[in-house]
Amino acid sequence: MILPGNTSCQGCPISLAMRCLDEIENPVLVIPAGCSTVVAGLHPNSAMKIPVIHVPFASTNAVACGLKEAYKRLGVEANVIAWMGDGAADIGFATLSASAARRDDIITVVVDNEAYMNTGTQASLSTFWKAKTTTSPLGKGDEKRDLALIMIAHRADYVATATVGYVEDLRRKFRRAGELKGFRFIHIHCPCPPGWRFPSEKTIEIARKAVASGAWALFEYYNGKLRFSGVGKRYVDKGNRISLADYLRSQGRFEHLSDEDINELENAIEKEWEIIRKFSND
Repeated sequence: MILPGNTSCQGCPISLAMRCLDEIENPVLVIPAGCSTVVAGLHPNSAMKIPVIHVPFASTNAVACGLKEAYKRLGVEANVIAWMGDGAADIGFATLSASAARRDDIITVVVDNEAYMNTGTQASLSTFWKAKTTTSPLGKGDEKRDLALIMIAHRADYVATATVGYVEDLRRKFRRAGELKGFRFIHIHCPCPPGWRFPSEKTIEIARKAVASGAWALFEYYNGKLRFSGVGKRYVDKGNRISLADYLRSQGRFEHLSDEDINELENAIEKEWEIIRKFSND
C-alpha cells in the first residue's frame, strides 16, 4: 500500500500503520493536511499504491461521504477511508461528528501522535496531560479527550482502538472494519520520535509501554458491546501493568515531571479506565 523510500521520518508510526491497509479491500484514502500528507508525497508523484484525495481539514469526512455515495451510484465497490491525524480531528470535528451521527458508510482512521507534529509539535486536544509542546512549554494544562468513547456515544457501527506496537491486532481491526458496513472508526496510537523526543528505533517499544502502563487501552465496540482486545486484555487489571513512570520517563516531553505529577497522571488514567469498564461487556 505504501512504497519504500517515502518522506516519512525515521521510525514513523504512521507509515507503519499505512502498510496495514492491505487488509482492507479496495481502499481509497481521503487525507487532510498533516504528516500523512507528507508521507503520501507531492503531486504528480505519490508514495501510495492506492487512490488518494488530499482535502482541507474541515471537509475530510464530508468529502469521504460524497465519494462513497458517488461510488455507490457508479456500482463500484470501494472502502472509502477518511485518514487523519489528531490535529485534523480537532479542526474537522464538526464534520467528523456529523458523519458519525449520519452513520455514513465509511471508515474513519485517526493516527494519533498526540500533537500537531507536521507544523511544529503544537498541543492538540489529544495531547497527553502535562506533556511539553511548543504551545505548552511548561506542560499541557488540561487532560486529553477520548475520541473513541465520543464515537461510541454517537452510536457508531464499529469503534476500535489500536496501536502500531501490536501490528497483528491493528491488522485484524482493519480487516474487520473493511468487512462491515456503516460508520466505522479506528483510533491508532502513534508514538512520534521527534515530537515525543525519543530515539527513532524505540517507536514499537514506546507504543507497547503505553499499553502495558495503562496509558492506552485496546478495545473494540460493535453490536452494542465493548470488549477489550489483544494483549490489552492483560492490562485491564492494574496489578498487571508496568509503572507509568517507566513509560513517561522514556520520552523527553515528560522530562520535567515530578513524582507528584506522575501520581496525578496515574489517578487520571485510572478514572478513564473506570469509565471504559462501565461500557465494557467483559
